[in-house]
Amino acid sequence: MSKSLNSIYTLNYNPEEDFLYGVIAIPARKALEKEKINSLEKLSDYSEKEIMQLHGFGKNTIEKLKNHMKENQVFFKEIE
Repeated sequence: MSKSLNSIYTLNYNPEEDFLYGVIAIPARKALEKEKINSLEKLSDYSEKEIMQLHGFGKNTIEKLKNHMKENQVFFKEIE
């Protein structure tokens, strides 16, 4: 019998590499990784408009991300 995916994932879990795992899709996560955004604190240094310009980000992804950020009391930078 093969191992379950959950046990394999648990063994390979790396919080820095798996930032936003299960929150947003892989293309958007990879775009954040490319920009070296690997924490909510770093994400809060960007405006919503700046993040929307990255590959993999659309209305649905931004909404999921904003909800996740709100749950963690972190918000996008305000544009002045």
